[in-house]
Amino acid sequence: MELSLQQQQTLSQIQLQSIRLLQMSSMELDAYLQEIALENPLIEPLEVPDDIRPDEALLQRLRWLEETDRQNRSYQPDPERDLDPFLQIGNGGGLEETLPHYLEWQLSQMDLPEETAYAVSLLIACLDETGYLRDPLSELSEDLCVPLALLQEANDILRTMEPAGVGAADLADCLLLQLDRRESTGLAAAIVSQCLPLLARSGYRQIAKLLKCSEKEVRSACDLIRQLNPKPGAVFHQPSQTVYVRPDIYVRMNGDIPEVSSAYEERERFRISRYYTGLLKETSDKQAKAYLTEKLQQAQSLQWVIAQRKSTLLRCTQVIAERQKDFFLSGHDRLHPLRMREVAEALNLHNSTVSRAVRAKYLQCSWGLFPLSFFFTQEASNGIGHSTTEAKSLLKKIIEGENAAAPFSDQTIAEKLSQSGCPISRRTVAKYRNELGIPPACKRGGS
Repeated sequence: MELSLQQQQTLSQIQLQSIRLLQMSSMELDAYLQEIALENPLIEPLEVPDDIRPDEALLQRLRWLEETDRQNRSYQPDPERDLDPFLQIGNGGGLEETLPHYLEWQLSQMDLPEETAYAVSLLIACLDETGYLRDPLSELSEDLCVPLALLQEANDILRTMEPAGVGAADLADCLLLQLDRRESTGLAAAIVSQCLPLLARSGYRQIAKLLKCSEKEVRSACDLIRQLNPKPGAVFHQPSQTVYVRPDIYVRMNGDIPEVSSAYEERERFRISRYYTGLLKETSDKQAKAYLTEKLQQAQSLQWVIAQRKSTLLRCTQVIAERQKDFFLSGHDRLHPLRMREVAEALNLHNSTVSRAVRAKYLQCSWGLFPLSFFFTQEASNGIGHSTTEAKSLLKKIIEGENAAAPFSDQTIAEKLSQSGCPISRRTVAKYRNELGIPPACKRGGS
């Protein structure tokens, strides 16, 4: 029984790390590896300076056995000082605290059953940068192989944490969580639940009429709502906000067949130290042996997780390249409608897995460098088989070919688009034209 429990715990740690690493950008992953390489002597960066003296490095690592170990702490948060952001101020922590780190610290202060705490950690890893949990719990339950009832319990706990609003599914949910924390569940909550679009337009009179109250009461409630934070996670340090980007994936056309390859195809991101694995076999120091054994297991797990991350990313991109083959052959005009769910179904994955896999990843092809999210585009309204990108491109070409003295009206453009096999309404034409920054016909004349 004890052996079985230990195995389950190890698999859980690997699973949690898999989620976190899958949604990291390439630069975030490299930074993460550099950080844990400082704490794990068996993880060697790609280039190791020649002047490192491994025996001294080992002595230094052994002195840390009774001190901090951030890599383990990401799974088993314990020492209060390192995780409390308020105790970190002035020590390189405080102002650069991340939302997951802060939530893990709060979790460490709770007396929860191990499986519940683990489920909360999984949900923390699935939050986006705003602090929202956008993936449905039912999908996450299947994706993470965790009982739905356990995730629902964990989600209830997550939604009680600070900052208020964290764990919300959407904007309305986020604001309602904060109002509930303030014990303001009257008119303000009704406005959030029923009238958010009107609130965005400051439609106080319409809200008052709809909710059968005075405009003064509506204005007072709206003032309270505007004090809330629509993005509770945004105040924290965002490691994903990088200035530079680089490709994770290359797509090359071999005739009419797209060939997908990883930017890291020919090299590993790190290697396991031969020196320390040799020392592990030779040393008779029990403390050093236990320490090195633990670090070797962590390094091997990390190696496996990175390999899985690479495999998932390649598989997702292969489907994208096949579905968007016309784009890679001919360019922007041939970008077809594609949803993440289609890729997930093709690979027998869950939508949330595909979403994490393509997050902050970039693809290099003959047409330039693109975020993978670029290739997911909805079908144009009524434009059967045409993506919004295709419809906008056709619209732009029609306007570029018009007579400047007699520019086409939106209705005429809609008719021409229909003749091109992209039937969309006049209202949709006006919407796409505005999004492209093209003025209406009355302002294009004589240009």
